[in-house]
Amino acid sequence: MKILLTGANGYIGMRLLPRLLEMGHEVVCAVRDKKRLSVDEDTLEKIEVVEVDFLNEVKEGLLPADIDAAYYLIHSMSSSTDDFDEKEAISAETFNSYLKGTHVKQVVYLSGIVNEEKLSKHLRSRKNVEDILYQGGYHLTVLRAGIIVGSGSSSFEIIRDLCEKLPVMITPKWVLTRTQPIGIRDVINFLTGVLGREDTYDTSFDIGGKDILTYKEMLQQYAKARGFKNYILTVPVMTPKLSSYWLYFVTSTSYKLAVNLVDSMKMEVVARDNRLQELLGLETHTYMEAIDMAFKKIEQNLVVSSWKDSMISGRFQKNLEKYIQVPKYGVLKDEKKLKVDDPDAVLRNIWRIGGEQGWYYGNWLWKIRGFLDKLTGGVGLRRGRTHPDKIYPGDSLDFWRVLLADKKAKRLLLFAEMRLPGEAWLEFRIDKDSVLHQTATFRPKGLRGRLYWYAILPFHYFIFGGMIRNIAKTRS
Repeated sequence: MKILLTGANGYIGMRLLPRLLEMGHEVVCAVRDKKRLSVDEDTLEKIEVVEVDFLNEVKEGLLPADIDAAYYLIHSMSSSTDDFDEKEAISAETFNSYLKGTHVKQVVYLSGIVNEEKLSKHLRSRKNVEDILYQGGYHLTVLRAGIIVGSGSSSFEIIRDLCEKLPVMITPKWVLTRTQPIGIRDVINFLTGVLGREDTYDTSFDIGGKDILTYKEMLQQYAKARGFKNYILTVPVMTPKLSSYWLYFVTSTSYKLAVNLVDSMKMEVVARDNRLQELLGLETHTYMEAIDMAFKKIEQNLVVSSWKDSMISGRFQKNLEKYIQVPKYGVLKDEKKLKVDDPDAVLRNIWRIGGEQGWYYGNWLWKIRGFLDKLTGGVGLRRGRTHPDKIYPGDSLDFWRVLLADKKAKRLLLFAEMRLPGEAWLEFRIDKDSVLHQTATFRPKGLRGRLYWYAILPFHYFIFGGMIRNIAKTRS
């Protein structure tokens, strides 16, 4: 089958893509920016990539006409606290318009469980998108899921942050809300299992794992799985706003996502039945099994995708391509260079920068800068990195965003997503003479920006000097 995969560079899309290819399907990946599709060259040769923004007007002939089925995996919950529901409705309507020019028979939509009479804004939006898609000229299959547990998923990473960092937690009362978590492996099995099955057409199904748990029980079971005990005190005085700040400061989530998550966490999210599981003959996993599978992927460095690499985890929602050309005029620079003996080994060091590896010098100063950024509403350092030694354009790298990662050209270019009175770039490049160039570029905004640069100049002297020396070191 020829399948259109929207949201192909999202958390679910990146997990679904290799499975579809393994099943022998032709896949057309719909993304807003081709350069941000984080797949290797072998995978790129097997797929077709189409640039399309479903928030913009329809462009005739953009999608292939011979599409048999499509996956709708688009959402905007993390991009806004006010109008994300409007954006999701526009995207769904535009999607329907695009598919009118194709031969598509089935669309599969991953939604949220909406069994409560009173729904959060997030779940109301998911239900509204479902209603819009049902108006398309195709057969719709809707899978409604709750908390998705897997390496790199937002829910899993939030639980991980809370448990690993807070052995004693004072929590809001919504931690007593019941939910039915489901492992990412099970979600992918359901998504692929309904493909082409006429007995799932024009129907909505709830999907969930084996356990129905409160968020408190999920936190406790995570701690048990990791071999430690946590202590959780529930208080009724934490307002939704305080709860959002609590999640924002303790975990790697953005404030906008935290607000929308808290709004949804007050709603019970439990599957109504397991009709689809019986229909497809699938056996789902327990929450503890899902945690165990997630950590096996983490320990083997096999995390396929992470929600943190999404553009919505940072400050900038728009295409970053315009920042690839580093400005030459009206900027302040810190340039350093060093002759290296083994360019390939040094390049490997560059490709490991950030995350658990750190920044090769003064890591405690980087952590302080990340903490200050978090206090002022920035992303901080908690995003880390998805892979220990692989970097793709568009990936998050602590409080930087990868603009360019070209191993053949021996060049890595990062753009700062921390809160600054200006714009900042950090570039590493090894030239043909085996000279490592490290350049920090800052384009200040007014006098405040220039004062900021000169105030931190002494720190730059030590940090950037130590960084290039340590990056250039190779084992004998």
